[in-house]
Amino acid sequence: MLPSLLIVDDFLADPLNARTAALALDYDPATRHGNYPGTLSGAPLPVTGLEETVSRIIGVPVRPQPGTSHGHCRLTLKGDRGVSGVHIDPCFYSGILYLSRNEDARGGTDFFRHKRTGLEKVPTDPLGLAQAGYADVNALVEDVVNRDTVHAARWERVMRVPMRFNRLILFSPWLFHNSADGFGATADTGRLVHLQFFARG
Repeated sequence: MLPSLLIVDDFLADPLNARTAALALDYDPATRHGNYPGTLSGAPLPVTGLEETVSRIIGVPVRPQPGTSHGHCRLTLKGDRGVSGVHIDPCFYSGILYLSRNEDARGGTDFFRHKRTGLEKVPTDPLGLAQAGYADVNALVEDVVNRDTVHAARWERVMRVPMRFNRLILFSPWLFHNSADGFGATADTGRLVHLQFFARG
């Protein structure tokens, strides 16, 4: 069974170089008012050996998930807002690499319990779905995630993984999660992350 959440500190051998490269990417203004707060890089930031390393860590081969922003960076400043809130990811496994400096970093990644159902994730097995009162995954996602994503009062935060420079978090995409608020007034001081969405290899 895959772990629900893993934290890997000091992930990159040269994180300063990765941060510099991430800041040098073009950030597409068209994504600024998208589903999630902040601005998405127009191109991905390659991380040599990423999929192989993550495969070794979790014990399952993975590859980039097609149709996602795998490998792209997101820059979120104080006051940035998105359309969605608490969500799940469209992939087999998720990762977020923090590239903000420790002196700037605030918040991190938050995980939630849905108050009405008591769920902390989408059950993916028939028994779990039945116990939650749903016939299939799509019905649950529509009723819980899509219906309540932006209603903060309908969720209870159960955990926050604090942002730390060069920390990688790997987690089940079925966990209800969201980024903490953005921070900083410039790219150099803002919330900078490398997004990872993996398919099973």
